[in-house]
Amino acid sequence: MATLPGPAGGTAAPARRRGALYAALAALLAAFTALTGIAVVGDTPGAGPGAAAPPQAGASPDQGDTQRPSGQSALVANPLYNTGRLMPLPCPAPDLHVRDPASMERFLNTVADCLDDAWARQFREAGVPFEPPRRVFWSEPGTSPCRAYPSAAGAFYCRAVKSIYIGTSDVVDKWGGNDTSAVYASLLAHEYGHHVQGEAGLLEYYHHQRSLETTRIDQNVWTRKSELQANCLAGVFLGAVRVTYPLTDADVDAVLEDAAATADRENGPEEDRTHGSAENSVLWLEHGMADQSPGACNTWAVEDDALVQ
Repeated sequence: MATLPGPAGGTAAPARRRGALYAALAALLAAFTALTGIAVVGDTPGAGPGAAAPPQAGASPDQGDTQRPSGQSALVANPLYNTGRLMPLPCPAPDLHVRDPASMERFLNTVADCLDDAWARQFREAGVPFEPPRRVFWSEPGTSPCRAYPSAAGAFYCRAVKSIYIGTSDVVDKWGGNDTSAVYASLLAHEYGHHVQGEAGLLEYYHHQRSLETTRIDQNVWTRKSELQANCLAGVFLGAVRVTYPLTDADVDAVLEDAAATADRENGPEEDRTHGSAENSVLWLEHGMADQSPGACNTWAVEDDALVQ
């Protein structure tokens, strides 16, 4: 079993330890792959409606007839894992003035356009139908099928209507006025990661299996894997667009610090542990940024449970 050295107080792992973390993760998952035969792309591996959506415009006819993966294979052997690195179009993000809701909305829409393009390409490569999510960037209170907003979360994904909800002012307040645009790009990419899970067929099986658990603690085991995978998928996008959406070292540090800050509280009640430790939250986000492939984000096939705690 690998031991993951954790940052004191829930902060991001120091750079000199990151190579060791990746090596440990790679060794574990390579061994698991050899034993199970599950295909893993890259150096390390990584419920929405189950019926296929209409094919995306421009998709080939055979792709339009392809149904989404289902069952356990949708989690551990999803065809999306075999598609290699994300290959987005250039994505220069506009300047962001966080206290200007119109500026935040423009910024979120620009990054969401990039996410739509990048993941549509990846799903075409996988031969799986894909529809981009709806966007609700609210400035006034409202309701969704999942919850009312403003929400304490500031942002959420509602799988019932395949929509991403983010408050253009509320999210800034929740994030303490953080003026680093990459933090909000990462947040959007995380919520988009849940949509990717749904379109890939993961969420349906995940929610069904989670519903079979009789205790909140056992349900949280499933929830953490889903949230850590969404962290990794966000990292995949951020790493892939880094050439045209330049992220400075300070931007990357801010994103990783945010991942630690929004993770589960250290020594918090087990019933509240839904997003993973600060150490693992950082690990999976940073791992996605480095590998830039959805195959790096297979949290469901990890042999060492310490990586998804």
